[in-house]
Formats: sequence, structure tokens, C-alpha cells
Amino acid sequence: MAGPLAAPPVLSTPVDDALLRGSVPDPGGRPRASSDTLRATYETARTASEIRDGGWRCVALQFPDGMLGDAPRVVDLLRLELLPTAPETRIHVLADTSYSACCVDEVAAEHVDAEVVVHYGRACLSPTSRLPVIYVYTSHPLDCEVVLRELESKLGGGDDEDSRTAVKAVVMADLTYQDHVEGLVRRLHAAGYGGVMATKVVRDPSAVIPNRQLLPPRDNDDNKLDSRTDVSAYSLFHLGDPPAALLLALHSRFSSLHILATPSPGSSTSSTLDDAAARTAGLLRRRFARVLTLASAGVIGILVNTLSVRNYLSSLDLLRSKIEKAGKKSYTVVVGKLNPAKLANFAEMEGWVAVGCWESSLVEDEATYWRPVVTPFELEPVDDDDDDDDDNDDYDDDGQGRDELRAADGDVEGDNDDLDADSEEESLPPEFDLRTGRLISTSRPMRRLRQPQKSKSTFSTTTTTTTTTTTTTTLALRTTAGQVASICGVASPGAEFLRSGRTWQGLGSDFEHEASTKR
Repeated sequence: MAGPLAAPPVLSTPVDDALLRGSVPDPGGRPRASSDTLRATYETARTASEIRDGGWRCVALQFPDGMLGDAPRVVDLLRLELLPTAPETRIHVLADTSYSACCVDEVAAEHVDAEVVVHYGRACLSPTSRLPVIYVYTSHPLDCEVVLRELESKLGGGDDEDSRTAVKAVVMADLTYQDHVEGLVRRLHAAGYGGVMATKVVRDPSAVIPNRQLLPPRDNDDNKLDSRTDVSAYSLFHLGDPPAALLLALHSRFSSLHILATPSPGSSTSSTLDDAAARTAGLLRRRFARVLTLASAGVIGILVNTLSVRNYLSSLDLLRSKIEKAGKKSYTVVVGKLNPAKLANFAEMEGWVAVGCWESSLVEDEATYWRPVVTPFELEPVDDDDDDDDDNDDYDDDGQGRDELRAADGDVEGDNDDLDADSEEESLPPEFDLRTGRLISTSRPMRRLRQPQKSKSTFSTTTTTTTTTTTTTTLALRTTAGQVASICGVASPGAEFLRSGRTWQGLGSDFEHEASTKR
């Protein structure tokens, strides 16, 4: 027999403790910036001017995790700017954003009754629905001499002026370095590269270059370039490491893509990052694999990854109708900031489609998720049975605008749904998993339920004559093999999974085995 415990038992291991702690960025690792540097980086004078002009008395400052160490000093500097004219202004700091850091966290701002949000750092610039926003991109210093030499070496053209003029290229940068682009392009024009175009920031995620407008080159100053200018013959040079969604969009629209590092003055950082072509090719292969996996999924979860992007509710409705039309079942889930552990709790989901901004809809660390997570754009080939859709080789992450354009066609296409219901299930073509080659019989669980109405009416008549109260009080119906369980008369593949798929049925009771326990 074991002796008495000398100490409390250890209920967790060091590995579990590490999971509970999480990773918090260390603000002490960065050098302390001077007040003048903070004023220039966070544009406190411009921010205070816009707050005064708007007449706002409650302001929310949204910082990404890497900039939280500067938040107290930025608040003090902003209060000094507002003190002479608006001393009663209340300032709140938002941290641990509800969703992605690139989106405006209107949910957290409304908790403090904020009238305006000041968003710092990288932003997706998606249109918001409730609150006005002041964007501060937090400009960072750049060693322009190093970047200029790298640009000239990659542009080529040699010493021939005509060859340099014939070079077609576009230069853009991450938002935190975008203010250096026009100066670099002017110096390239002076060196003879007259066909190089600069970009400026605009709020247009559906443009050829998301949130950028092309500025005409030196030789075509009279021409106006719109957001749909054909740039397939141009090379793109991007300063900074772009997010995965932007990388895929740019790779499919330009002839070549080059990513340059952003060294600060005096640093020894290399001016070239990894090979953009090889990186994008691998990313595209992984995305196509996710799409093929989702094609055989019968239960798809619609993941709400934003509550502030305008028209996200209409996008949800359109996705539900498209999934239903394809004979699949959809469930809408809101879990806040995404991580693999949260989504793994929903074991009945065979795939996910994330509805969010054009950046956050594409999950970058996709390999850690148990089920594939795709964007609304990637879901279209999965759910579209028709072949008359316009073929487009461009990778488009702006599912918002694309869905709005097709929303008007939903009612017209819905009239043809009854035609599929008239065919017997046996006459449908077999479906195979394109990755494994196996026959899939559960990829369209709702199609079996849309059979001719005569069988449905016979079933309803029999049920009414036998039991009249069970149809309204019974929540879940235990069915035979091959049938889908229902809740309140509505077929539910999720309930069927809970009935037959889960091995854990709870603690249970001895009621069923009561006879064997009698003495």
C-alpha cells in the first residue's frame, strides 16, 4: 500500500506548462528610440490634427504586438499634441486584437465607446463598416543606396540608353517602406530607366496591385493609368517580405517577381531575400492540394475571420447558398483569432473556408491545421458544377468584391436547382478523391435528400398517422445505416457524425446493464 503523500501531486508537465504560457514578444530586445524618432515614426502631429478636425473625444490606438513596447510613450506624445486644444480627449490602447492585426478591431474599440480608431503598422486597408479609421503606416528608415544598386543590377540594360529605356518594371514596397518608392524611381529615371513605374497607396484591395495605384513612367506623364492596367509584360520589384496572399496575387499578374530586403542605414543585411519564384511555386502547389482535398469534403465550415470588414454578412450568405447548391452541408463558426487547436475541436468539419479580409483569409501556417482552410476564391472550383464560368488564371484573394458581383446571379441560378433533384442518386456520376484516387460517397450528403417529392410525401404521411407528437419534440433521429440523422426535421451531417463517428460518448450510465447488476 502506498504511503501518505509528502507533497502535492504534479498535475502538469513542463510541456503542458509551455503551451499555457504562449509566446509574448519581448519589447526590451529593441533599442529605445528617441522622442523625435517616435514622433516621426508614429506621425503624432498628423494624428492629433485629424483628431481635432474630426471633433472626436474618445480615441482607440491599435498597436500590433511588435509595437506594444512603444505604446505608453506614443500615448504621452499624442496627449502633448492634443493638450492645447483638446485636453479632454480620452485615449485607449488596444492590444491582443480579436482577429488579424492588419484589420481594424472595431469590436475592441466599441468596448470603450471609441469614436475613431488609429491603426498603426501594416494594414489590409479593407473598408470598415462602423467606425472611422486613421491609418499610420509607421515609416521606417531604408538604406536607399544599397537598394538602388540592387535594383539596377536586376533591371539590367547594360550601358546602352535605349536598352535601359525599354525595361518595363514596377516598384512597390511594404506599407512601412512605401514612402521611399517614389524617390528610388526618380533616381532610376535619372539613370536612364524611363519605363519604370512607381506606386502609391490607395484603398482599393481589388486593384491589379492590391491597395496600390500605378504612377505613369517619365515618358508617359500624360497618360492616366487605372487600376486595371495590363501589367503582364512588367517585372515587379517588392521591397520587404510580402504576405502570402499578396505574393500569390502578384505572381500571377506580372511576368516576374523579385523581392528585395529592406536594410536600414548602417546595417549589413543582404539586399535580396529568397527566390520569389521558387517560394511562390511551392505555395501554389500547397494551395492546389488544399483545394483538391476540399473537393471531396461533404461538411464545410464557414469560418468568420472578421467582424469589421464591410459586407462580410452578404459574403456569408452567398457562401451558404453556393455550398448548398453543390449538395454539401455548411456550418458557420466564429472562434476569434485562428489557431489549429480551436479548429481541431470541430472534428466533424472536413474543410474550412475563411471569410475575412483579403490578407487574413489565406492562412499562412497551413501545415499545422488538421483540416484544409481555403479562401472564398479557392472554394469556387470546388462548388461550381457549371463549366460556363469565365476562366481566370489570376489568383484573386478579394473574395468580397468577387462575391458581390456574382450575388445578383444567385436567384437566377437557383431556379435550376430542382432539375438536379429529379435525377436518381444511382444515375449520378461517381466522385473520386483526386489526391488518393478513392471513391467518395459522402462528398455531397445533402444531394441525397433532394430526391423526388413523391417519396418524401409518402414518408411524411406515414409519420403523421403513427406519431404526431414525436416530430415536434424529438431533436435527434437515430437512423439506419446509409441515412443522415436529422434535427427538428432538418438533415444534419454534423448530428450523424456525433451519432456514429465519435468514439467518446460521455461517462454514460449503467441503466442499459441494470439487469446484469441485480443480485
